[in-house]
Amino acid sequence: MSSPRDRGKSLMESSGSEPPVTPSRYESQKRRDWNTFGQYLKNQRPSVPMSHCNCNHVLDFLRYLDQFGKTKVHVPGCMFYGQPEPPAPCTCPLRQAWGSLDALIGRLRAAYEENGGSQETNPFASGAIRVYLREVRECQAKARGIPYKKKKKKKPTIEMSGGRDDSSSSSSFNFMVKDFVQQQRVCGRFLLLLL
Repeated sequence: MSSPRDRGKSLMESSGSEPPVTPSRYESQKRRDWNTFGQYLKNQRPSVPMSHCNCNHVLDFLRYLDQFGKTKVHVPGCMFYGQPEPPAPCTCPLRQAWGSLDALIGRLRAAYEENGGSQETNPFASGAIRVYLREVRECQAKARGIPYKKKKKKKPTIEMSGGRDDSSSSSSFNFMVKDFVQQQRVCGRFLLLLL
């Protein structure tokens, strides 16, 4: 099994006899994001080498990206604050959507390690980044009036009937087993999408 570091690079390398491998959409986006972040660091005054990058640079980058956002985020003073579908336009700012930022951080986190960075020093894996993303998610959910609720995984419980032949407990058990099997299928499909 290849390491995350080798996986991204192997797509870029090919021998002379084989046709070049076209990188996946994810790999292309990851490389584009990595190059964009590197350019952002170079444009800082003074320029910041990747080896000196820390979570503060990442946070500044995420805030910088807000100017290119397309998601209307109502401010608390706006009369449409908390409304999922406001009836009229307003002057509230456009921001990057939380989901876009979360996906971006995931790609940059992987790219950092593929480009020689260690997992322990990865600025994209910092707790400060997770806190920032959580705050953005909560702020955007409140502004739209849609509370964000983390989906809780159902844990299958096996009830023992204690030797009794109780048809209601056996049907309950069958339902839990079917539910568990369905969850495993969904997880399996999700994992296949990631590969």
